[in-house]
Amino acid sequence: MKKILMIMMACLLVVGAADAQKKPSKGKGKKSDTPVIEGRQKVRESDYQTYDRFTQFTTKDLGRYYTSFDYSKICGMAQEKSPDWGELKPVMNYLEKVSRATLTMCAIYAVNPSIESTKEHKRIAAEGREEALKAVDCFEKWKVEQGWRNKIQYKVAEVDYRYFKGAGYFDDQTGDEVIHVGMILYFGTKKKAIFDPDTTTRTFADIKFFPNDATIVDSWNSHLDEISDYLKENDRKGLLLIGHSDSQGTEAYVMGLSRQRAVEVKKALVARGIDASRIEVEAHGDEEPIGDNSTYEGRVQNNRVSIKIQ
Repeated sequence: MKKILMIMMACLLVVGAADAQKKPSKGKGKKSDTPVIEGRQKVRESDYQTYDRFTQFTTKDLGRYYTSFDYSKICGMAQEKSPDWGELKPVMNYLEKVSRATLTMCAIYAVNPSIESTKEHKRIAAEGREEALKAVDCFEKWKVEQGWRNKIQYKVAEVDYRYFKGAGYFDDQTGDEVIHVGMILYFGTKKKAIFDPDTTTRTFADIKFFPNDATIVDSWNSHLDEISDYLKENDRKGLLLIGHSDSQGTEAYVMGLSRQRAVEVKKALVARGIDASRIEVEAHGDEEPIGDNSTYEGRVQNNRVSIKIQ
């Protein structure tokens, strides 16, 4: 009995030591808001009130605004004695005049739409985010140095440049990898999302292909008709076509085949009246199998094009 009691005490000591090492649980506090909005936002410049309304600040007329001000210049401007804030000057005048005005400031950037590689897109997007975060950090430090007491919440976001600019995209193309689209500002204390949530997006089944083939069989025509009809009814939606393949063949072969499948689906939708600029194409090869590549049935499952509305 004495031996059993000693064993039990030893166990309790071990458990107690483990509990002591645990971090104390945090109480329910106020939720912190991340400064980063993930993902490419499908919004357009026309969704926001015009810059001209910056001159009409009233307590009843505060909302979301867009300005093409290049936020990447902020860090350099903050070093100047009298910075020339350009398009942002009315906002600065307002913040200086109303010492306790609240503001949400979102620096928005885009990856050049000509970048087709998923890997490159991710790399460039990461660089764009870091640059945007640095800019808003410089602005906050400058604001503190000025003695301003305004409460400002900072965010950064990647937007899809073609959708944000709409038809204007074709008139305003650039060779820059990261495009400084501008800033979206929200004045006031009332909580309001910078980007309105999208609750209307539909999902569509994958289009399947025979192994070693990129031909769309006729049985998929009604499915393609349904997708094109949806895009025509929702002109602010875009499409991402991701080509997939089984593992039969070299890496170059399966990647090329998966891309060709996505391209064929894009051609079929363009032939149905969908603007090519609304459709993106990616090739994932055999990287994302949903079936067993050692069986014919599994390979048929893997030879597909995924349809993603965005």
